Amino acid sequence: MEKKENIIQSKSFDFAVQIVLLCNKLAEEKREFILSKQLMRSGTSIGANVEEAIGGISTADFSAKISIAYKEAQETSYWLRLLHATAYIDQITFDTMHSAYVEISKILFSILRSSGRIRS
Repeated sequence: MEKKENIIQSKSFDFAVQIVLLCNKLAEEKREFILSKQLMRSGTSIGANVEEAIGGISTADFSAKISIAYKEAQETSYWLRLLHATAYIDQITFDTMHSAYVEISKILFSILRSSGRIRS
């Protein structure tokens, strides 16, 4: 039996890979370590919390971890905007990374809404 692809799992992992590559580039080329470290933590934490949610032992555990992933995504947006506003990342990099964040954030919000964690 073939395992069905989990969209949020694959998108958050791919995003984490892009975050790691961006942070490495910032460290090597711009000698920027403080902001990129914050970005690295929040950007990779999204996927880590999604993985924990998938392995959750209860519905409450699942939605709590998805909630944390959503909050980490919001923090990641902040660091991306700050890095862009301070000219550490260019417009194209910002647009690419931020659009990936928006997509992931919308999926996480939808999961939270369908789990009953968010009431609309």
